[in-house]
Amino acid sequence: MQPRHYFDFLQENMRAHWETPIMTNLGAAESYTYHSLATAIARLHAQFEALGIEPGDKIALAGRNCANWGMAFFAITSYHAVAVSILPDFTGEDIEKLVAHSQAKLVLVGPVVKTKINAANMKDILGVIHMDTLEMYYARDAKTIDTFVKAGAEYDAKHPEGAVMADLDYPTDNFDELAIINYTSGSTGTPKGVMLTALSLSSNVEFAIRNIPHCHGDRVLSMLPIAHMFGLTFEFLYQVCDGTHVFFLTQAPTPSILMKAFADVKPYMILTVPLVIEKIIRKSILPVVKKPWMQVLWYTPGIRRIIRRAVNNKLMTAFGGELRHLIIGGAALSEEVEKCLKQMGTPYCVGYGMTECGPLLSYSPWDKYIPRSCGKGIEYNEFRIDSSDQEHIPGELQVRGTCVMKGYYRNEEATKAAFMEDGWMRTGDLGVIDKNGNIYLRGRSKNMILGASGQNIYPEELEDKLNSMPGVGESVVVDREGKLVALVYPSEEIAALSDDEKKQTLNSALAQVNAVLPNYSKISDFELRTEPFAKTPKQSIKRYLYK
Repeated sequence: MQPRHYFDFLQENMRAHWETPIMTNLGAAESYTYHSLATAIARLHAQFEALGIEPGDKIALAGRNCANWGMAFFAITSYHAVAVSILPDFTGEDIEKLVAHSQAKLVLVGPVVKTKINAANMKDILGVIHMDTLEMYYARDAKTIDTFVKAGAEYDAKHPEGAVMADLDYPTDNFDELAIINYTSGSTGTPKGVMLTALSLSSNVEFAIRNIPHCHGDRVLSMLPIAHMFGLTFEFLYQVCDGTHVFFLTQAPTPSILMKAFADVKPYMILTVPLVIEKIIRKSILPVVKKPWMQVLWYTPGIRRIIRRAVNNKLMTAFGGELRHLIIGGAALSEEVEKCLKQMGTPYCVGYGMTECGPLLSYSPWDKYIPRSCGKGIEYNEFRIDSSDQEHIPGELQVRGTCVMKGYYRNEEATKAAFMEDGWMRTGDLGVIDKNGNIYLRGRSKNMILGASGQNIYPEELEDKLNSMPGVGESVVVDREGKLVALVYPSEEIAALSDDEKKQTLNSALAQVNAVLPNYSKISDFELRTEPFAKTPKQSIKRYLYK
């Protein structure tokens, strides 16, 4: 079964709601309509063509969530070019390396990234475009900027009223065409750029449209990084393609900023990671629920339904008051927190996905969701467990289907390792599938840590940097209640020092490492170990022993 192309949905809604506001930078006075979006797409197409950009060429996006990020994405993919999404939180050096690895011809950068990078270091690009203005500010050849500016001016002169609805003609039959390269990590080793086709994006978009009910007039907050597939697909792409107004959180999220944003936007849906919802429940709900007098009311037949509903209403009010779907993903949800959500009747569910599937693997609507599961494997894909009894014996979850990536860009070794010989993709996650198709994860064979805002944190990259510092022999980075802690076994060069002197040396090492790390992956503290880490016969650290 093949899905409808996401550009089919987009053009259908453009024609039906041409002057309807569809994108807004939160706090800004101006909103962008479908007409505005079509105009931005057509104008960028004219500029791409003038620069000699060809189908299949790569154009990188490195900036925080904003309307221009989204409009540029649509312009790139509808031009038959390939969008390259890069987290703005990466260091400037990492961003430059990823741009080079992707072989991008153009780069769009937000104001924060603009201050990090040295455009002159990216020797193979034609130019750099400022995401705030969609104007080119750097090119190796001054004529390139002139060409870009002239093409934009000529488009404006020919189309004083902007794009014309009759001219809409975005590709809808290019399912096998590469649409996006999404980088899941920085530059340590060989970068892993996930290659996703228009078919993968379309499968995710159509599934969301049919399974996460919404309607025109609904609003959603784009707060997860749009450079990640989770945020891109489920807080932007499916909504704009089907008529839901997206508000972009253009600044770094803090609890106070998020709560105000929820109150202002009143979203119909919120995507979040377990860490966020667990903090809210443990700080605001459980202390009340666990009071002795409340425990009596909480479990007393008859009145308990009223009490639980009242507590849940308080939570829903904090989320803006119009929430119909609370979708949690990225890691396991605390059993205590999930039990509380279930008892309150919160419209929540836990889904499961990975960048390599664009991103969704499993999901069930909250009213059909089975607690402790990750929902059912989504259509368009097949799933299997690599064990002798997939209902009872955990094994690696494997998948094949329309959502699955083509591989890792310019990384044949990693691509080969990701697939079985029969073509099924290895997820690296262990679990079981019950007779009804519900997926239950039992553990993660991968070591990725999920940041509070949905960023993927790879401890091996942090350890690689830390292990290169004076005084550090070996290290393991672990997640402790949302904070990254480095377990460190000192090197021989400081073995004879006192504990205080060792800690002083390691504090200096930690400061140097944190200076080159993005904020979301900075290491909060270290723990000095007195014994070497336990090793496998291959001398790999048995990291599952360390928490």
